[in-house]
This record gives sequence, C-alpha cells and structure tokens, in this order.
Amino acid sequence: MGERPILVCMHPFNPFLLIVLVATLLEAAADILFKLWTDHGEKTFLLIGGIALYTVGTLIWAYSLRFEALSKAIVVFTVLNLILVVLAGLILFGEKLSLLSVIGIVLGAISVVLLQL
Repeated sequence: MGERPILVCMHPFNPFLLIVLVATLLEAAADILFKLWTDHGEKTFLLIGGIALYTVGTLIWAYSLRFEALSKAIVVFTVLNLILVVLAGLILFGEKLSLLSVIGIVLGAISVVLLQL
C-alpha cells in the first residue's frame, strides 16, 4: 500500500483579514450606536455602548498589526469600515449616495483587492 501524500500549504494562514473584519464590524456597530445616540435624545446607554464597542474594536485592530504592515493594513481597515458604515447608513437610516460616492467606494474596494494580491 502506498502512502498518502502530505499536502503542504505554500501560503500559511494569515489571520489578518479575519481579525480586521471583526474589528471593523465592532467599530461599525459603534458608529451605528453613536448615530442612534444623536438621533434619539442622546440616551447615555447608546453612547457608552458605542464607546465600549469602539474601544474593543480598536484593540482588536491594534492586534491585527502583528500580521500586516501598517501601510497596507490601514487601507484595508479604512475601506472595510467605510463599506460597512455606508451600508448601515443606507439600510438602517435611509441615507442616499451620490454617483461620485459610489464610484469612490468601488475604487476603495478595488484598492483592498489589489493590496491582497
């Protein structure tokens, strides 16, 4: 009986994108709470919740820098955060985007893809 070949991964798993996604989700959730805080009578629990989520998201973002260069990481983080917050604005708050805004977001997404190549 022949031995089964061992698969060797040429590119070890880099957790950067997963960690940054968690950080951006937390910071986008914080931004939503901040918007709700300003729209609904400045209820303190919304502000405190936003600050807490933002703090945890920032700490996770800082940890992600162990796995990627800052110059590359900041673009990925910023564009992912932009996309999430814009989607939240559209879906949750009925905000509208101009054509130029859409083009800018698409170009930002393309930049993230190019940085990952």
